[in-house]
Amino acid sequence: MALPVAFFAVFFAYPVAAIVARGLKIDGVWRFGRIGEVLAQSDIRHVLWFTTWQALASTALTLLIALPGAYVFARFDFRGKQVLRAVVTVPFVLPTVVVGTAFLALVGRGGFLDQLWGVRLDTTVWAILLAHVFFNYAVVVRTVGGLWSQLDPRQEEAARMLGASRFAAWRRVTLPALSPAVAAAALMVFLFTFTSFGVVQILGGPTFSTLEVEIYRQTSEIFDLATAAVLTIVQFVAVGAILAVHAWTVRRRETALRLVAPEVTARRPCGAGQWALLGGVLASILVLLVLPLGVLVQRSLDAPGGYGFAYYKALTSADSGIFLVAPIAAIGNSLEYALAATAIAVVIGGLAAAALTRRTGRLVRGFDALLMLPLGVSAVTVGFGFLIALDEPPLDLRSSWILVPLAQALVGVPFVVRTMLPVLRAVDGRLREAAAVLGASPWRVWREVDLPMVRRALLIAAGFAFAVSLGEFGATVFIARPDNPTLPVAVARLLGRAGDLNYGQAMALSTILMVVCAVALLLLERIRTDRTGEF
Repeated sequence: MALPVAFFAVFFAYPVAAIVARGLKIDGVWRFGRIGEVLAQSDIRHVLWFTTWQALASTALTLLIALPGAYVFARFDFRGKQVLRAVVTVPFVLPTVVVGTAFLALVGRGGFLDQLWGVRLDTTVWAILLAHVFFNYAVVVRTVGGLWSQLDPRQEEAARMLGASRFAAWRRVTLPALSPAVAAAALMVFLFTFTSFGVVQILGGPTFSTLEVEIYRQTSEIFDLATAAVLTIVQFVAVGAILAVHAWTVRRRETALRLVAPEVTARRPCGAGQWALLGGVLASILVLLVLPLGVLVQRSLDAPGGYGFAYYKALTSADSGIFLVAPIAAIGNSLEYALAATAIAVVIGGLAAAALTRRTGRLVRGFDALLMLPLGVSAVTVGFGFLIALDEPPLDLRSSWILVPLAQALVGVPFVVRTMLPVLRAVDGRLREAAAVLGASPWRVWREVDLPMVRRALLIAAGFAFAVSLGEFGATVFIARPDNPTLPVAVARLLGRAGDLNYGQAMALSTILMVVCAVALLLLERIRTDRTGEF
């Protein structure tokens, strides 16, 4: 645990604490009264209310739309199921900037709906809610569907034989077993939407602002660090409470019911009702998940002179006045940063997962919660904290390229831990003991016992870390240098400038980023041998 704890202490806790101290400590004296002053402001209370309200609405809408999909993936066996599972997961690993851009192309000014029916949803809450469903659909399908596929259907069939109706059997047998997974999925969706940044920044306009967007505005535009520090504390407390409840639901889920292999429970649809349900789920996936991505590709090719690659060719020019280099350079920068971040995340996350499998108790549970905090704590605060905290020897890293991979690795570590932890826990400890008795050193025990069993999980963990690192935006927007922009930062800057050329280049870069993430995910699905884990 030593190296992961040191990593999070230096590159997470220290920058966040530096921001809070800079905002609340004036002339060497802590001004905690500033917390009450900030929370008393009507505009801040409105931000808190909207952040909570839209997160609750997004969670409810996501569950309503995605739970039928979770059932279909869990209980039905149909042609193309594995490919469709990968397609469903693509939005989850996409950067929020790309998600916002895709929906902007669909519902924004001059977008697909605007051209067909004159309907615009950008700068409305409906665009934000639909984009959140798009982004979090896979969370429900994988978390709930993963457990649903392993519930023994014979228990529900036994209830039917004893006279229960189909609904009563589902309500009394299956639903209690699924409730921990549903609660865990709901909490994760709420967490991601509560801290939403890129989607709200692009689709909400000046009308709507979440805590994360307001922290960004207070730090980068108004430079009111005191207000940003208070909002960071509020978000930190809320995220800590959410993660504590999530950890409780995970422990409940692990003892839900006796589980069986997913292959035993999946059947081909039979009857008009099941085929109708399958068709409805496929239609919802097509409209909510595939259509925005398709429109994104279409808009990237729709140049003034007709369909073609004009916007892609424009990416090679450095004359835009936005970057010191050609926008196409952001692709190479992002790949290099993401590879470095992946290596860091795999080392830190792998050590953390190994520690969690070998020890129990409150200390370990607290350590587990610490690893999840970067998913919910303001990435904007972390990025700005890097600039403030890491500015003196021996940690003067402001001019170092490693600053971006370090920030990206903070987001990748939780995915590594959650992917590897179930597999490591499944390794029989007696195998390690037998190898040790036969004279193997601890390193050789890991190399010859653990590693062969977790090799595939390690590759999957690395793939997820690579995908999320590639799309990290909240922290990177502060620390990426103008001569080394990443893809998400380049997309956001192009969208912030007027003109069809800038807009088209943003669509082109978003399409490239989407393709890279989709290819990485499809490769992961090919090497995945089990459906355990939360991601």
